[in-house]
Amino acid sequence: MPLWISELFANILFILERLNWISALDIFLVGLVIFAFLMLLRGTQAVLLLRGALLLIALLGLLTSFEVLPAFSWLVRTTLPAVLFAIPVIFAPEIRHALERLGRASRLMSADATSSGKEDFINALIHAASQLSLRRHGALIVLQRQDDLSEYISTGVRLDAQLSPELIMQIFYPNTPLHDGAVVMHGAHVLAAACVLPLSSSGVLTNTPDRQMGLRHRAALGISEVSDAVAIVISEESGGISVVASGRMIRRLDAERLEHVLRAFFPAEQRRKGLFALLRSAFSPNHTDLEEHQ
Repeated sequence: MPLWISELFANILFILERLNWISALDIFLVGLVIFAFLMLLRGTQAVLLLRGALLLIALLGLLTSFEVLPAFSWLVRTTLPAVLFAIPVIFAPEIRHALERLGRASRLMSADATSSGKEDFINALIHAASQLSLRRHGALIVLQRQDDLSEYISTGVRLDAQLSPELIMQIFYPNTPLHDGAVVMHGAHVLAAACVLPLSSSGVLTNTPDRQMGLRHRAALGISEVSDAVAIVISEESGGISVVASGRMIRRLDAERLEHVLRAFFPAEQRRKGLFALLRSAFSPNHTDLEEHQ
């Protein structure tokens, strides 16, 4: 057996012999922190930056380990403080987004708001979306959850109406005054129509094979990236139904699958408390990868 393998096994045994439950807890906590950090960055542009930064750190560590490169080692040691200062600046949007997620999770420690008439609310949405899809009338419906969307509601026309399939179908009838923009709802209440939403800049839609997704889909992704809202999009070109949440999109849904998705986001039991709720919201388990059904 080669000498380096024997030394490796000896080092592993040396570590295992001194491992106790406190050491195991210490390692678990460090791993949990790293896991939480990676989960918060998942699906953002920061993943590419992080990958590049780790590769650069590995290369610099390898090069500075050679004693034959004293000048290069000095340069790395001198510029390292500036690099560490620049990291928060580079990752500023992602850090802000992660803190916003944690802030939303802390509010869930108290209680979720229970929407009255939840069955009617979901059934009405499914019926309206199915009819809009059948007629190929483009639509964008935003369902407010914990985050306040007043900033975007103020850009539209205030309605404060009770939800009904006929109302949604009339709003998105082509060439009517309110059909452009988004409808924002909270529970079974239609708050406003023709609302202007932020457009996504994540580049998710550029990776799709088809080009049937336009401003409505970009706006749906945009509002899901800056809030915990759930958006329903009906394509004007294909009539396809999509649901967007947390920067992820589930596409080509029929009425049955749409119902399953909505009930997953708006379950019957609205009281979620404790550490499980915090982790569930912070790490966004409802994130569903972009589905491409050929």
